[in-house]
Amino acid sequence: MLGQLIRFGIAGGLSTIVYAAAYWPLATFVIHPVAASLVGFVCAVIFGYFMHSAWSFKGHGADTRSLKTQSKFFAVQSLSMVLNAGFTWLLTGPLVHGPTWWPLVPAVCVTPLATFWLNRRLVFS
Repeated sequence: MLGQLIRFGIAGGLSTIVYAAAYWPLATFVIHPVAASLVGFVCAVIFGYFMHSAWSFKGHGADTRSLKTQSKFFAVQSLSMVLNAGFTWLLTGPLVHGPTWWPLVPAVCVTPLATFWLNRRLVFS
């Protein structure tokens, strides 16, 4: 499991970079931060699926090409999208009015732990 956690951390770190690279410029200069978090999600989930299925959880048990596994992966990633959109709304929205980079902190510190646990237990088990 430690090896999976390390691989997940590396792949997740790269997915987070993909998310941040899509989210931050859009949120800062182009569209509303919550909408930008959705665009970042789409980019990161596509990248993340291929990284996690081919490397992080390779050989853990699930057939990564099956529709069932892909559906479960999408459901877990949808939860991460809701978490990140919620963090974004809370930290940049009408109550806090924080800078657009603030939501990246919980997106890096909270969301990956939740998705690791759910992916290991529900998707790639």
